[in-house]
Amino acid sequence: MPPAATGRRRHLPLLAQLGGYRSLRPDVVAGVMVAALALPQAMAYAQLAGLPVVVGLYGLVLPLLAYALLGSSRVLMTGPTTTAALMVGPALVAVDPDPDAHVALAAMLALLVGLVFLLARLLHLGWLADYFSAAVLLGFVTGLALTMIAGQVGVLVGVTVTGETPLQQYGSFLGNAVGGTHAATVVIGVASLVLLVVAGRRFPRFPMLLVLTVAAIALSGLAELADRGVTVVGDIPAGLPRVSFPAVDPGDALQLLLPAVGIAVVGFSDAILLARSLASGPDEQVDADQELLALAGLNAAAGVTGSFPVGASGSRSAVNVGLGGRTQVVSLAQAGTVVVVLLVLTPALALLPKAVLAAVIIYAALSLVDVPEWVALARGSRGELLIAGVTVLGMLTVGLLPALVLAVALSLLDVVRRSAEPRDAVLGWSVRLHRHVDVAINPDALLVPGVVVYRLDDRLFFANARYFAARVEQAVHGSPTPVRVFVFDAEVVSHLDAAAAATLRRVIERLAAQGIDFVIARARAVVREQLDGHGLADVLPPQLRFPTVRAAVLASSGVDLEAAT
Repeated sequence: MPPAATGRRRHLPLLAQLGGYRSLRPDVVAGVMVAALALPQAMAYAQLAGLPVVVGLYGLVLPLLAYALLGSSRVLMTGPTTTAALMVGPALVAVDPDPDAHVALAAMLALLVGLVFLLARLLHLGWLADYFSAAVLLGFVTGLALTMIAGQVGVLVGVTVTGETPLQQYGSFLGNAVGGTHAATVVIGVASLVLLVVAGRRFPRFPMLLVLTVAAIALSGLAELADRGVTVVGDIPAGLPRVSFPAVDPGDALQLLLPAVGIAVVGFSDAILLARSLASGPDEQVDADQELLALAGLNAAAGVTGSFPVGASGSRSAVNVGLGGRTQVVSLAQAGTVVVVLLVLTPALALLPKAVLAAVIIYAALSLVDVPEWVALARGSRGELLIAGVTVLGMLTVGLLPALVLAVALSLLDVVRRSAEPRDAVLGWSVRLHRHVDVAINPDALLVPGVVVYRLDDRLFFANARYFAARVEQAVHGSPTPVRVFVFDAEVVSHLDAAAAATLRRVIERLAAQGIDFVIARARAVVREQLDGHGLADVLPPQLRFPTVRAAVLASSGVDLEAAT
């Protein structure tokens, strides 16, 4: 493990990345190529959020510089993302339905997201990323994909789509699609989507998005598609974004605070999971707290330059890795490329058909749906499958943030349910493995007559104390021989609270009344201290506590399992 960075290098990881720097050419090439992918994506995501496309381009200038300086990941690419864009639109409409007010509100929302990240960094909340439910993330991402598609299918084929929820939008699309499509738009949109899908599967390294964008702009100009009823991007203000504080009413800013928290939670989960998955060695460690600071700077930069909340991009990060990008110099080169485009090429971008941008969004949405993960979840955990399904359904009916809150609440309830009925087992001796094993899985395991060995795979506390008592009784009644000794294997038990201690005393006394001795094996030091602290030393004195299950069985029955087998 490399020595920890100190001083400026710890707070500005780019300085550490540039130590002995020799990767200028591959980083610059990767930066230009990633920019070619990021430009149409940023425009499409701004369209998805209901904002002018130039707002998306602004998210690829100063924000990239901020992350390049502060981010702990060498290869993570940032900027406008589908997740943030989709969460931004409804938040803006809820505050003010007037589209003219949305640019300033979006910039304020970005600043608030940055503030949430900064507060999280000051409170050292980076560890929260380790506890975000995988089922919630899977359901959220899938629901996100379906929501993205619902908002773009109309643009793809030139059909007017209405509705406040994705489910309503799908219904509106189906009702208006028959006889309501625009032929030229259908050809352009569907052809663009097919090309992206085919190239993505058959030729993943081919820069189809760049070729498609250039070809669509050329076709639009030569065929004068705008005059033929095809909706194009339209005028894009040339020049660089201005640095200013968005003029927003304080009351409106307050209404944006809750959406800002939601965007930050989802954005951080995306960023930290992606950054850690891309880290390829000990010298590329990702610091969760530093990422919070980097995401704060990223969004603050977006806010003061008139963009909207931004985050980590999975597709652009993957392209960067594939192109051999090695440091955040890639982000600097990418931002430089975008600056050139904003200064010189905005008239060409104005000719791009919006159906092409819709195809880009739908293609990105399709890539988010992870069918194998759904299959694995269905096979592994019905409870988590339900949580993921409810998340998807909620996003299609009540919206992103309410669905996310509901899903997280269900996850917490699932944790409580699992804790209330934890895994446990009656154990027997395995001759082959030379240790105690679950007899339900190993029916050939040996049972010592008169002895029941029982293991609980969780802490013992108020939520599962009654369950524990009932399972002890079932284990005793289920023994094939009369029980003289009950051995409690407490190796996994990490905590014992007052309610559980009272239940444990009742269990020991109830067994004693039946002539059954209760002994404990492999209890951790903290649990032994808690046993004494809760006053159980009289029913579980030191002589009834054993370092191993084998020792407990030997002392209780005189049977040495190792020697006997």
